[in-house]
Amino acid sequence: MSRKAGILLPIFSLPSEYGIGTLGRAAYRWVDFLNDAHQKVWQVLPVGPTSYGDSPYQSFSAFAGNPYFIDLELLCDQKLLTKDECAAIQWEYTSKKIEYKILYDNRFSLLRKAYQRYPMKQSLNEFIKENAWAHDYALFMAIKDSQMGKSWQEWPELLRNRNFEALAKADRDYHDDILFYVFLQKMFFEQWENLKQYANAKDVQIVGDIPIYVALDSADVWAHQEYFNLDTDGHPTEVAGCPPDAFAATGQLWGNPTYRWNILADQGYSWWLERLSMSFELFDYVRIDHFRGFESYYAIPAKDKTAENGCWRQGPGKDFINAIKDRFGDPHIIAEDLGFLTKEVKDLLQMSGFPGMKVLQFAFDARESNNYLPYTYVKNCVVYTGTHDNDTLHGWTLSAAPEDVRYAKEYIDYSTDRGSLERKLIRIAMASVGDTVIIPIQDWLELGSEARINQPSTLGCNWLWRMNAGTCTSALANEIAQMTELYGR
Repeated sequence: MSRKAGILLPIFSLPSEYGIGTLGRAAYRWVDFLNDAHQKVWQVLPVGPTSYGDSPYQSFSAFAGNPYFIDLELLCDQKLLTKDECAAIQWEYTSKKIEYKILYDNRFSLLRKAYQRYPMKQSLNEFIKENAWAHDYALFMAIKDSQMGKSWQEWPELLRNRNFEALAKADRDYHDDILFYVFLQKMFFEQWENLKQYANAKDVQIVGDIPIYVALDSADVWAHQEYFNLDTDGHPTEVAGCPPDAFAATGQLWGNPTYRWNILADQGYSWWLERLSMSFELFDYVRIDHFRGFESYYAIPAKDKTAENGCWRQGPGKDFINAIKDRFGDPHIIAEDLGFLTKEVKDLLQMSGFPGMKVLQFAFDARESNNYLPYTYVKNCVVYTGTHDNDTLHGWTLSAAPEDVRYAKEYIDYSTDRGSLERKLIRIAMASVGDTVIIPIQDWLELGSEARINQPSTLGCNWLWRMNAGTCTSALANEIAQMTELYGR
């Protein structure tokens, strides 16, 4: 990476009249703002269709796009919907946060109207031929609808085990529903490609994000059960997570099935390479969440209620990294290497050549055993004030241990007559030697904890924040541009 700066903003947080951010007009305005602010990177969170809990890290597919992100006004431009139909739904009731129940109850019925009016249904079969994953995903979603949304482990045995005749019958019975889900993917990828071309033309590169694991209730696990540690009924025998540490006394229990890396290796990691290939089509750079899991991963007995009794297992290591390089050469990958790192993980990261991550909030956290202080940074890294899992900078200054905040102020020689603490911390990140700096937009806006994206190990209060229209002013763009130029980014 050359020396550059960017901003983190999830698609769902973009302003919109229809309950959630989309790939429409506000996204293009955001790209214009980035260009005006001399930012060369827009980082987003995973863009897959979300399942229970609405987390972008728990998706029904590692390949598909989120139908919620399909812009309704663009469908109106195609004469597939009318503005009156879109406006007839009350997309939010009590808050300016995303209300996923309203989306779940209303968005798909509206999109089905668009599908019914779509004049080029033959092109949907072409989309299936060009995208090998699309049929499994669409069939999975159609069957799930017929089963009242139940997880595939609760489907009838023949469907659960992908009996050939049962799947052929489902193909016939749910033919129209399958094409509907393919239509959604075609619309998503058309809108995404147009937005990405616009961003690239404005000298803005998009950094995507993919989780290392996939959701248990996903088309990926259902269609490729042999790749995961499952029993004969499709239930996991072990699940992924993190061991107990200073942040979580009983560890983190993610619930994702772990991979049968030996089976994947025997097939040349073909499924993973296809997943990366799709990601490189979508994004200019790909951040892989929990990179350390490729060296060794924490496996927890599936019956356990906490992560305390897990154990470390060997990951695919250098063999997998070499397979990536053999397929893609020198791919644009960012390794999320946060947390406790062994020598073996550090060696794997160095061997890969991928830039790791540095989070400024961690630099002043007494619980962190690793050193994130700026004077330790190397050029080949991506520097953040915080990630989607952190509090905002302003929230951190109010919620962190007082001694940690005092340490930060002492480190940066802070005094109130030099502007806000948040601006000073951003300046320290921008001045660092790291090739790339990415700042969450909430930190530029100096928003508090109400704008936090995610608080790990909690449910019901995450992935909800939306940015108000008109928030990103030309004055802010000029300020960001000046600081970006000052530090050669």
